Amino acid sequence: MPAENGQSENGGVETRNEGAVATGTRDLVQMYREMVLIRTFEEACQRSFRQGKIGGYLHVYTGEEAVAVGFLNAYREGDRVITAYRDHPHALLLGAEPKEVMAELYGKRTGLVKGKGGSMHLFNVEHGLMGGYGIVGGHIPVGVGMAYALKYEQTDHIVQLFLGDGAMSQGAFHEAANLAGLWGKSEMCPCLFIVENNQYGMGTSVERTTAMTDLAAKFNSYGIENEKVDGMDLEAVLECAHQAVDRVRESGKPYAVEAVTYRIAPHGAADFFEKYRTKEEIQEWEERDPIKIVEKKLRDAGDLDDDKVEEIENETKQQVDEAVKFADESEPPPEEELYSDVYAGEDEYMGEE
Repeated sequence: MPAENGQSENGGVETRNEGAVATGTRDLVQMYREMVLIRTFEEACQRSFRQGKIGGYLHVYTGEEAVAVGFLNAYREGDRVITAYRDHPHALLLGAEPKEVMAELYGKRTGLVKGKGGSMHLFNVEHGLMGGYGIVGGHIPVGVGMAYALKYEQTDHIVQLFLGDGAMSQGAFHEAANLAGLWGKSEMCPCLFIVENNQYGMGTSVERTTAMTDLAAKFNSYGIENEKVDGMDLEAVLECAHQAVDRVRESGKPYAVEAVTYRIAPHGAADFFEKYRTKEEIQEWEERDPIKIVEKKLRDAGDLDDDKVEEIENETKQQVDEAVKFADESEPPPEEELYSDVYAGEDEYMGEE
């Protein structure tokens, strides 16, 4: 069951916060390391995009690290994860190597999907990642359908379906949520909706997008129970995630969590001016940087000090530097790759004979 909600520091939104440590401190240090790796990786992506090495478009996860790290900590082999276009951390946390993710962003043949997906379309089916999707809200019906299929096949696996605040104004969300609630009545939809509410859909704030700004409560219309969590506090997210995942797995019913977070970085790498928000607002949220929050807790507990922080930062920087070098030196896919993985089965077109 959801824990009692409290008053957070993010503008008065009620969220679960100050949760108890869900794992041992050794695991928490490892999760801190994962968050630092994600931040370092995303910063390198920003640089590479502006150097013209990453084509297409690029959306980073800077400031939201606690959400993916916390929820995917509750992932079990056989589960499925589906998300939108801010998908780099999900791939990394589910087992993809930084080298193959970076190479994918560079459009190289050594990439996660042979250089044909790019930043917004990372897939790693072997490790449960069923895709990042570039169409806002387009992946939500797919995730709900996967949840139904998992139950139809009589498994105990679930779907973690990540979506942004902007996607909740799309018709696809409402149609899929309605089906999820309907199928949930017969315990046939083990889908955990995770709303990454980072306050903005591109350059438009939640307040300017929807008359109903309590995003978690929108699920009430479809009979889906829900709660909020402070998405800047890793411990709070961990507690919420494990309870929510267990609940969905045991019940076969959908459940929804609104993780109240903030993207410290611009919407996309080409979003240079950010005239839609003030520097003061960004600085206020930067004071609640999720990495700094967990770092302070670990320091206060005596599990982290300056030397350990420096060691982690150096190790993650080396990993990311190696990933960038690997991507730089890798070859682009050959022309014949245009025809592979387009059709499945005997009818797959392999090019001219």
